[in-house]
Amino acid sequence: MKFEKVNNDKIKITLSMDDLEANDIDLHSFMSNSSETQSLFLSVLDKAEKDYGFCTDNYRLRVETLALDNGGFILTITRIKDSGKVGTGVLGKKKPKVSRKNPVSALQFASLVYRFNCFDDFCEFVNFLHNSKLSGTSRLAKNISLYSFNNYFYLILSNINLKYSNWKEFYSTVTEFGTYITPNASFIAKIYEVGKVVVKNNAIKTCEKYFVEK
Repeated sequence: MKFEKVNNDKIKITLSMDDLEANDIDLHSFMSNSSETQSLFLSVLDKAEKDYGFCTDNYRLRVETLALDNGGFILTITRIKDSGKVGTGVLGKKKPKVSRKNPVSALQFASLVYRFNCFDDFCEFVNFLHNSKLSGTSRLAKNISLYSFNNYFYLILSNINLKYSNWKEFYSTVTEFGTYITPNASFIAKIYEVGKVVVKNNAIKTCEKYFVEK
C-alpha cells in the first residue's frame, strides 16, 4: 500500500493485489461495494490521517478509482469542505462520491468468470434476469461468452464496463445460480484454448432470445 499526498486536500493511495487479497477483496467484491471494501476504505482513511496528517473530519469526500493492469487500484481521495451539518468521526461523514476511471489497457485485462454446473442453470439465471427486467445486460462487458469445459459451463465477461449502473443487482443475481471464479489469466486462456464455445459473444442476450419463454 503506497500513499502519496498530492496537496493539502488530495491524497493518492495505490493498492496492490497483495493488499486486496489480504483484505479478501477482488474485482467482484470491489465493484459490488462489499463490506470488506468498505472496511478497507475506512482503514485507509485512518492511516492517511495518522501517518500523513490527512484529516477528513467535517469534509465531504470525492473518491476516484483507477484500475491497473496488474489487478490493483489507485484511489484518489479529495476532501471538500462541507458547510452543512455533519457528524463526528469517519462513520458520521456523508457517503463519499465515487467515480471509477479505467484505462483501455486495464479494461482489456479485467474479466469476470462465473461457473455454472449445467446449461440449464445458466438458462435459469438468464430467465430470472428476463423476468426481473434487469436492463442493459448487454452493456456489462464488451464480450460476454459462454464456454463448456470439464463438464461445467463458464460465463466469461471480458473488457468490463465499470460504468454499468446495475452491477450490484447483477452480482446478487448471478451468485444465486452460479459460482464466482477468481479470474486467472492462465485458466481463462485454457478455457479459450481447449473449451468448447457455446456462445462466442452476447451469451446472455442469445440465451434469452432462444431459451427463455416470453
